[in-house]
Amino acid sequence: MKIPHLRWLMVSLIFLATVINYIDRQTVSVLKTSISTDLGLSNADYAAIQNSFLLFYGISQMVSGRLYDRIGTRLGFVFSIVVWSGAAVAHAFAATSGMFKVFRGVLGFGEAGNWPGAAKVVGEWFPVKERALGMGIFNAGAALGSAVSPPIIAWLAIAYGWRATFIVTGLLGFGWLVLWLLLFRVPEKHPWITVAELAYIQSDRGGPGAGDVDWRPGWGRLLTYRQTWAVVVGRFITDPIWWLYIFWLPSYFQEARGFSLQQIGWSAWLPFLCAGIGALGGGWASGHLIQRGWSVDRARKTVMAFGALLTPAGILAMRAESPYTALILMGVVLFGFQVWINNLQTLPSDFFPKSAVASVFGLGGTSAAIASVMYNWGTGHVVDAMGYTPMFVVAGVLGPLGLVATLLLAGRIAPLERSELTRVSQG
Repeated sequence: MKIPHLRWLMVSLIFLATVINYIDRQTVSVLKTSISTDLGLSNADYAAIQNSFLLFYGISQMVSGRLYDRIGTRLGFVFSIVVWSGAAVAHAFAATSGMFKVFRGVLGFGEAGNWPGAAKVVGEWFPVKERALGMGIFNAGAALGSAVSPPIIAWLAIAYGWRATFIVTGLLGFGWLVLWLLLFRVPEKHPWITVAELAYIQSDRGGPGAGDVDWRPGWGRLLTYRQTWAVVVGRFITDPIWWLYIFWLPSYFQEARGFSLQQIGWSAWLPFLCAGIGALGGGWASGHLIQRGWSVDRARKTVMAFGALLTPAGILAMRAESPYTALILMGVVLFGFQVWINNLQTLPSDFFPKSAVASVFGLGGTSAAIASVMYNWGTGHVVDAMGYTPMFVVAGVLGPLGLVATLLLAGRIAPLERSELTRVSQG
């Protein structure tokens, strides 16, 4: 049996995994007030619980990136999904903040593998001109997962309690794993791929430096490239924007704007829906420009700049009198962030051979997690002392700052030539 356009089925699997990934991580955020009331947690305690997630998430970005490059995407996702889904279910049995920290840490370690793994799948299954769209599809899973989480989680918690909610959401990943094992292979080994589609994928993998070169450098060697630092620094500066909204948006509207859990359920999805549109739109836009004859360099940088320059809308959200105006402005922030990050995350596959893509992506993810841990720690303490406004205002300047730093470090966006890989390897 041969299936035309099989690559879209493969990225759909990654999209679905990412939806589940975000439902599992958002459960604590949506239920923060209920859990905090039950267990007596302060905002600083809540920040520490989420930082446990981010700490192990950051460690796992590097570890998982190397793991996926070693054992491949099929087995890599089996490892990640088993770890994170098991940890998600375990949250139901947490009785103290310490137990929550442990389970959040394990969840973070497992969930992190989704990102370098997904980037590697896109690099394996998509030619250069479609990669940003492929990244956009799986990144839209993050936005959709964040959007559907509030109503689903609120409904489950109101009907069955917060502990049962963790069990239900945690079991979703094991169902996905069955589909993954049945359907996924790399293109060269997939029995359902057509000859035409395989040729199409292999015809545009980025030129002599990026194609099928089996180049597996260590982390130290990767860090000798300015292209790696463009990814690392760009994500270090800008990823705290996303985590601020993921971890603190529901509680902001409950504590600063007076929303009930029911109101969170039917309204907090809006900014994340905007994020999904941004992920798909940002991926489509750069690919569309490339197909119209723009260089990869010009197309990526133009779309990245457009997205990053929308993120200061969060500053206006803090000044808005109406909570619904603030909600819309936060939607603008997350739309812009996803346009930006979706194209930033294509850079590892734009620059490097596919055998190193997950490792570079993992380094970027680790730097993002380190920055987000620090920002989240600060948020917990600042919110207790001064409220939410200062942290959302600071986040408003991070997008433009990250854009400038990334463009200065990246140089021209194009595949590294074989001679560049060899020269650094020998040096």
